[in-house]
Amino acid sequence: MRPIIATAILAVFAPAAGAGGVAPSCSLVSGWTQDGPPRSFVAGNLFEYMDGNAEGYLLYQFVRMNGLNCRNAAGTVVVFDVSEMSDPESAYGIFMANRDAKSPVEKLGMAGQVTARKAMLVKDKYYVEAGSSTADSAALRQFIVAMAAKIEGRTALPDAVQWFPTEGLIPDSVRLVSESVLGMRALKQGYVGQYINGKAFLVREKSPQSAGQVMDRVRNRIGETQPGKLADESIEANDKYLGGLCIFRKGHWIAGVANASQVSAARELAARIEKNIR
Repeated sequence: MRPIIATAILAVFAPAAGAGGVAPSCSLVSGWTQDGPPRSFVAGNLFEYMDGNAEGYLLYQFVRMNGLNCRNAAGTVVVFDVSEMSDPESAYGIFMANRDAKSPVEKLGMAGQVTARKAMLVKDKYYVEAGSSTADSAALRQFIVAMAAKIEGRTALPDAVQWFPTEGLIPDSVRLVSESVLGMRALKQGYVGQYINGKAFLVREKSPQSAGQVMDRVRNRIGETQPGKLADESIEANDKYLGGLCIFRKGHWIAGVANASQVSAARELAARIEKNIR
């Protein structure tokens, strides 16, 4: 979502001058020293640092960023940034949006990824990045591992991520969509996972009452639907754009499956999701 010069990692609980929250340090790895002054940004001025890429961070409830550059004796520069989001779900959301979809995700903090010139980590409500001016995955991994030990907080994936059944799920496909889940404005924000046969989603509303109102809007948006038998209420349809679908409400959660080859396949997967929701 942004160029390597604007990527980073690292966090130690020593705030930068004039900045709140978690701040970076070059001393986590031997042989690296700070190159230039530290930097800090909040939602109101993030555009000064990231230009057009800032919007992607603001969609995930960005709070603040602290960063600095580190240099070693060989002249390699690593750009470090640690972004604080409003909650762990939002931090996981920006991690999944920024990760390299062609590279594996590792269990570092909540999740992490290391490639030749970029590393990233999400732990609790912090999203950290490291970008190297030369290919140096070993150094980036050292910083990531050191950072994971310094940040306290949640290391388990968000509960909703764990509710997606693993059978038929495309690995590392579950992500937090910041707006218009399934292309519907009524489904404002939620998790989406890609399956071999269909796309599953989970959307949390504030209350069962508000979820019921959203369910009504979804029903009207789709048009010709049939009532289903899942959870508190559910609908099924063969839609021109969304294919075979089954959508249900369970308490304050709205979930379901679309883009399936048949309604029966959507219903079967939706039923497995419904059993996992706590």
